[in-house]
Amino acid sequence: MDPGSVYKSVVETDDKYVMPTYGRKPLLFTGGEGSVLIDVFGKRYIDCVSGIAVNATGYSNQKLISAIQEQAAQLIHISNYYYNIPQANVAEKLVQVTGLSKVFFCNSGAEANDGAMKLAKLHTKKNSFISTNNAFHGRTIGSLGATANIKYRDPFVPLVKPATFVEYGDAAAIEKAANGGDIAGVILEPIQGEGGVHISNKEYLKEVREICDKKDLVLIFDEVQTGFGRTGKWFCKDHYDVQPDILTMAKAIGGGLPMGAFAARDGLEFERGEHGTTFGGSPLVCAASLAVMETIEEQNLLENAANMGDYFIEKLSQMKRNDVVNVRGVGLMIGIELDHECGYFMDAAAEMGVLLNVTAGNVIRLLPPLTIQKEEVDRVVEVIDSVAKPN
Repeated sequence: MDPGSVYKSVVETDDKYVMPTYGRKPLLFTGGEGSVLIDVFGKRYIDCVSGIAVNATGYSNQKLISAIQEQAAQLIHISNYYYNIPQANVAEKLVQVTGLSKVFFCNSGAEANDGAMKLAKLHTKKNSFISTNNAFHGRTIGSLGATANIKYRDPFVPLVKPATFVEYGDAAAIEKAANGGDIAGVILEPIQGEGGVHISNKEYLKEVREICDKKDLVLIFDEVQTGFGRTGKWFCKDHYDVQPDILTMAKAIGGGLPMGAFAARDGLEFERGEHGTTFGGSPLVCAASLAVMETIEEQNLLENAANMGDYFIEKLSQMKRNDVVNVRGVGLMIGIELDHECGYFMDAAAEMGVLLNVTAGNVIRLLPPLTIQKEEVDRVVEVIDSVAKPN
């Protein structure tokens, strides 16, 4: 079939059989190389979405492909009733890079946050949490309780013991909210991704850490989006020298395979039968995860993310646009705040061969693969600078 017929067939089949939850863009991708996606017609796009911070090591990464192929030929899945070699190896590596003690494997970021909150409740024998305005922690019925956006929450209220929401960056508000007596913990994103790329600071996180210590609250850092080199370090917390009690992970951890995890400090763990999953930590996803972490190290992708992030922000700050309120970011997690709604940027930039995402209505969010290079950054900035506001 010719590309046009393939595209038409896929769109018609998808529209007929898939629930319409995503508002798909009129794009059908069939391949990729490095930081570039290729559509069914052969057009190339610099990808600043990365499957929403998932494809950190880029497309067609041979180490990742080989790891998946080799593991699939040996063993794809076994029950967690039994040991498996890749899971043990990845757990050891995650403890090394997080500085925490024990790991639980699951299948997504929402599941990781659910499990983290469940563990905090078990440990404290308390039931509620403190979260922040504009927070996003997932869409499951548990994690939704800690997600602030009413667009996601309202159709499903009443929720299971929803969190108390306070202003992001206000440690005093957290301390005040913690006086309620039934608070198990605080859950925070070191950088709010879906909320508009809002960046915390060292003083705020340290104050929250001190409040949690003083009041015996469990501090959970949601690094689902910021983890695995996205900010130029293994985890965003490493910029601030603040260690949570529990760290949640997903997105880039599995190189594109569905995988999540959370790591917890010494003395904070589930005992037998207190939590579980069928698919979490399968040999296949763990083999992929190990390949991702080895690639990050071998290709110096932490350094590249830091350097390209600085270069990106420098170039974006030199744009001629007069509607930019702020350019902010850490590493390759960057937000460009405009003074108006800018959803139209996604389609306009795609026409010019750049994929980007808009969040919080007026923030262009850039999450390219950690492999992106200067010439690609230059082209992305050129495209963003040239997109005109519709009449």
